[in-house]
Amino acid sequence: MKTLKLRIKNKHVNQLNKLAEAVNFVWNYVNDLSFKHVQRTGRFFSAYDIAPYTKGAGEFLGLHSQTLQAITETHAKSRKQFKRAKLNWRTNNPKAKRRSLGWIPFKKSAIRYLGIKKAGKKSLKSIIQFSLAKGQKITIDVWDSYNLSLYNINTCELVQDSRGLWYACVTVKEHSNLKCGTGKVGIDLGCKKAATTSDGDTLATKLTYEYAAKLGIAQRANNKRRVKAIHAKIKNTRQHLIHVFTSKLVKNNNIIIIGKLQSRSFISSKLAKSVYDASWFEVKRQLDYKCKHAGCRYLEVNENYTTQTCSCCGSRQNSPKGRKGLGIREWSCAQCGTTHDRDVNAAKNILAVGLDRLAVGISSF
Repeated sequence: MKTLKLRIKNKHVNQLNKLAEAVNFVWNYVNDLSFKHVQRTGRFFSAYDIAPYTKGAGEFLGLHSQTLQAITETHAKSRKQFKRAKLNWRTNNPKAKRRSLGWIPFKKSAIRYLGIKKAGKKSLKSIIQFSLAKGQKITIDVWDSYNLSLYNINTCELVQDSRGLWYACVTVKEHSNLKCGTGKVGIDLGCKKAATTSDGDTLATKLTYEYAAKLGIAQRANNKRRVKAIHAKIKNTRQHLIHVFTSKLVKNNNIIIIGKLQSRSFISSKLAKSVYDASWFEVKRQLDYKCKHAGCRYLEVNENYTTQTCSCCGSRQNSPKGRKGLGIREWSCAQCGTTHDRDVNAAKNILAVGLDRLAVGISSF
């Protein structure tokens, strides 16, 4: 399964906000009912147990019966995931201290794809119809950059972002042509460059610094709408760059090995801002699922001493060490005389460590 995120036209905002209010009402009712049941009996309600209590509510709230089921299922799943007897209340009141973003789930039986149209020279517009209560329906237009007509729609969730814009998150049965290549590559994660491969390719995602001046002007002017727009621009651009980088790696290689580095280790350091900007978790997340889909082997290995070790002779003399050596980007090995790029050398050592593990039969999953 694959999820496609499509932008919904602004003309539907008022309709969707009203439906989101009804969804929040159901969520809060189920949340309160489940908590009281736990207090009385010591047992949790399952989504199946809650169904009789919400039966017929869709007629008064304007929601499809399958939408009610999707809400109760999500509530039960979230309660179990976070191990809490009671979850947070949902409200879309703009004056509330803790406002929830809009969310409207639909199952397959309540979704109908009507077709696609051209919107300008290059853009495509798809029309999707959703069933509500008593035969009522809502039809929305989305900017379709994926061409939904090529997919079989399974479920759809209409979600709202912090700017008030609505998106359709459509899960589809994927028929992708993504296949892995024949090469082998190691990846070193860093701050200056988010990722560097043993082939010399780099990923730069330090976008916060690029937009820092504009962000500062908007914050000093207390222009909240502009601040949210800049943050959204940074996030979307970063996601695009990471997708391009990871897809290229999977297409060209059948073995991808990356250093096992976690952002938590740097939270309390001066590098925290750069680490969050690098998005190491997102790089690894995308590589993981893309490799599984394409049949590519993905492995995370311990990267201790990979920066300090010469990838040619294995010597650690005259190599950059510790935080004081972070400014050294190139160095020459004192034993063999080879000049190394710091990150490329580390990526080559990571590749060597991973291939050694694979050679002795350790699975990459």
